[in-house]
This record gives sequence, C-alpha cells and structure tokens, in this order.
Amino acid sequence: MTPVSAAPLWAHIPIARELIKREVQARYRGTFGGVIWYILNNLAILAIYTVVFSLVLKVRWPGGEAGVGGFALRLFAGLIVFNLAAETINRAPQLIIQNPNYVKKIVFPLEILPVVLIGASLTNALVAFAVLIGAILALGGAMHWTIALAPLVVVALLPWLLGVSWFLASFGVYVRDIGQLVPLVTTAMMFLSPIFYPPSALPERLRRIVIFNPLSAPINAARDLVIDGVMPNPAPLLVLFALGALVAWLGLKWFRLTQRGFADVL
Repeated sequence: MTPVSAAPLWAHIPIARELIKREVQARYRGTFGGVIWYILNNLAILAIYTVVFSLVLKVRWPGGEAGVGGFALRLFAGLIVFNLAAETINRAPQLIIQNPNYVKKIVFPLEILPVVLIGASLTNALVAFAVLIGAILALGGAMHWTIALAPLVVVALLPWLLGVSWFLASFGVYVRDIGQLVPLVTTAMMFLSPIFYPPSALPERLRRIVIFNPLSAPINAARDLVIDGVMPNPAPLLVLFALGALVAWLGLKWFRLTQRGFADVL
C-alpha cells in the first residue's frame, strides 16, 4: 500500500523543480541537435498544416492578415496551446506506470508527478512561443504590448490541465486501456478546437460544441493577444479557471484516495 502525503502540494515545489529539470534534460540527452529537433518538428508540422488548410482548402480568418503568412501565425499560436494540453494529457495515463520506483518509496509525494509533467510541457511550449515571436518578426508582423499578457492564458488553463492529469494518472494504473483511448480523444479535441479555422466559419450547431471545448477559450485568447493585439473577452477564461480549480481540487482528492492501492496493482 502506497502511503498518502499529508503535506500541502506547494511544500514539494523544490522536488518538483528538480524533477522538471531532469525531465527536460532527459528528453534531449544523447541527441546532437537537442532542443533544435523540437523546433524543427514544430516548424515541419506548421508547414504541412499551413499548406493543407491555407493553400489547398483556402481557409481564411475574416478581418485577419491576408495570405499564407497570416494564416501560419494564427495556426502556430493555436498549436502551441493545443500541444501543451495534448502532450500532458496523452502522457498522464502512463505517468505512474512508468515510474514504479517512486511508488515504492515511502516518503515520495506521487501527486507532484503530474506537476512535473506539466512543467516539462510548459518548457516545450515556451520554446515554441519563442519560435512564434521570431516568425512574427520575420514576416514583418507587429509586436503588440498585449503579448506580455500571454502567460495569463496559460494560468487560466493550468488548473483544468492539472486536475485532468491527476484523474488520468490514477485511472491509468487501474485501467490500462485508457492509455489507448486518450490519444483518440485529444485528436478529436484538436479538430474541435479553433486551430485551423475561425469559430465564425462553423455552422451554429457545431459552434456551440466548439465553445464548450476547454481549449477554445485559451486558443482564441492567445491569438487575440499575440497576433491581433486586442484584449480578449475575459469571461471564458475566468469560467475556465474557476471550473479548472474545481477539477483540480477533485482530481487531487481522487488521486490521493486511489494511490493507496498503486503499489498493489503495480
């Protein structure tokens, strides 16, 4: 039986910080290009999606910059938010299974593993954001002061993402099939998010579905702040943060309740 940590989550911040550092280093250890491979991978995906949706399908944002460059910037801004969420959610079900040595340690706080996962994903998102800023400058776009508010988009998303990660990490121990199901769900979320198209381009019925996607508000807000230089409607972000706080609270409670049996299952 795995003991449950009674200490508050923030008491383990030093441990989480060290594990995030090790996680990021481990991802690129042994490669010649290091983080360059992550940048090139993002640029390759960006190029493919831009050609398909902008040149082939002729998708345009009403009122936005014309041409492939303007579409590419909007696409990339949306992908940064989505990739942050997808990378975390897809890996969460395997988080405890892949770290059985932590489960057997008496004093190790298992609940920080989702925090470490999100921290490492944030590092990759920060690199992608730097690429986006470079692309804006390269394409002659404007550097709006609202870019400084972009971290608030992540703040609004993090509680929901953390809560979902706690739930999935726990379920992944007892129901191994969930690791196969989650990537299918995140793929569906990608196409139900306003990444490749403006929300106004959808029929009213589909638009209502997209609005309830928890990634829609941060994607739209990131695009408003970074690309268009306008203040987004704060209401969707505040609702997401409030609901996310509830999900995080429930997720942590559930994780600490179910972790008592992790060692027995593993």
